[in-house]
Amino acid sequence: MLIGISKLISPELLKTLMEMGHGDEIVLGDANFPAASMAQRLIRADGHSGPELLEAILKLFPLDIYVDRPAALMEVVPGDQVETPIWKQYEDIIEKHSSIKEPFEFVERFAFYERAKQAYAIVATGESALYANIILKKGVIKE
Repeated sequence: MLIGISKLISPELLKTLMEMGHGDEIVLGDANFPAASMAQRLIRADGHSGPELLEAILKLFPLDIYVDRPAALMEVVPGDQVETPIWKQYEDIIEKHSSIKEPFEFVERFAFYERAKQAYAIVATGESALYANIILKKGVIKE
């Protein structure tokens, strides 16, 4: 344990966030996401929700302000009658930590999978909400 680091951030996740550079992407995959078969680097965070992990990560992780949309969501498959209230939670958390009001790019399901395969890492969460997968693009720290 460290002062100021959430207990949700495992040593492996902290190391991964530190290794990432500007423009690298990390995926928070929901419980249904095929993380193990897609990840170059897989980090297990089973039992943790997407919003609580996003909150913990964004206390440490700058989003890329040099792109129009530093976060990507998997768009709902046409004809799928599902609600996505978790997207509003994600949006509120991102705005709280970055002041970005419209952070999301919406990516077709299979294009999202292809992009996830190129991500620096995938975090497999225990999130049970549908369409709760999110890709974050790392920015820079200006100090």
